[in-house]
Amino acid sequence: MAVLKLSGVCKRYDNNSGSLFRRKARNDFAVNDLSFECRDGEFLGILGPSGCGKSTTLRMIAGLEKITAGDIYIGDVRINDLLPKDRNIGLAFEDYALYPPLKIYDNLAFNLRARHVPEAEIRESVERIAKLMKVDDLLEMKPLALSGGQKQRVNIARALVRKPGLLLLDEPLSHLDGKMRQQLRYEIKHMHHEIQCTTIIVTHDQMEAMSLADRIAIMDMGRLQQIGTPLEVYDDPVNVFVAGFIGEPPMNLMTSIIRRVEGGFDFSFEGSDLRIPVPTRYNGIVRDGMAVTLGVRPVDVRIAQEGEASGTPIPVAVYEDLGDERRIGVRVGENLLNLTTPETIYYDRGDPVTLKFNAEKTHLFDIDTGERIRAPEK
Repeated sequence: MAVLKLSGVCKRYDNNSGSLFRRKARNDFAVNDLSFECRDGEFLGILGPSGCGKSTTLRMIAGLEKITAGDIYIGDVRINDLLPKDRNIGLAFEDYALYPPLKIYDNLAFNLRARHVPEAEIRESVERIAKLMKVDDLLEMKPLALSGGQKQRVNIARALVRKPGLLLLDEPLSHLDGKMRQQLRYEIKHMHHEIQCTTIIVTHDQMEAMSLADRIAIMDMGRLQQIGTPLEVYDDPVNVFVAGFIGEPPMNLMTSIIRRVEGGFDFSFEGSDLRIPVPTRYNGIVRDGMAVTLGVRPVDVRIAQEGEASGTPIPVAVYEDLGDERRIGVRVGENLLNLTTPETIYYDRGDPVTLKFNAEKTHLFDIDTGERIRAPEK
């Protein structure tokens, strides 16, 4: 196992040099001042939208991309200038990258043979990892005869067979269907528990990151936005980007004007009569007429039951029945507010509903910077 540390890492592609990698319209940073630490034996997810720099980060760690600035350490060793073969890293590619003419056994044994490992040791390692990744019955087959899920298992097994100190997974499930993704997620988690190898997975799928990773590093526009456990980034997002990216469906983010009322403040919305009480913990930092971005999770909004204190009815704009839950959307001025409910209930478009909010679960963000506005600690 290994501790991985990135300190001020930057990557800039020179698009005027005729280079093959013309990733940006200008000489912008693909990765900018990235610093984090992956602990010994930890499973870390790097999560973000396409183009955020997560795969570039993984390739720099693996040694497939030279870094522009900063330092990368594995343990106490600075690896900036080490060749990929000298970094003791296993990398599973997104597109499998198996050798079509070779049997699966020979694909798994290829790197060990290149290092002149004795054949008996190769066979022992291949058979052990093949059994762990459930490809031991495929060793005499060739890649063209395998399904996508089988190829990805072989791809990961090939990275593991060399006993790496650090395992890198580059969007390993992106080409698989939903059921196969769920199955392989379980197997990857089981594999990590078995081998206890420091592992980093790069993905744009929050479900993969949150179900697999011990901690998640969320990136956008080449910069680290937040790093924390799945629960921390879900319950305590640091800015509008993280709040809107984590969660399915994502957090409702609505422009609101604070209005003073008797006993405190309300959130108000242009073009809507809806009012939501501002939690008293914010009383010292909000003021009448202040514009904020209000964030509230769909699970923290519900439809008022008969007999509860009533508010302003709002017509249903969208209704989705997903079997295990219902998703309902209503218009609040220019905003679409989503809520989820496990209750077996049906609404037609235009049916009026009255909403109840868990105001204590609301989040405030600066309308200009997008940064979280935090209530003073007691």
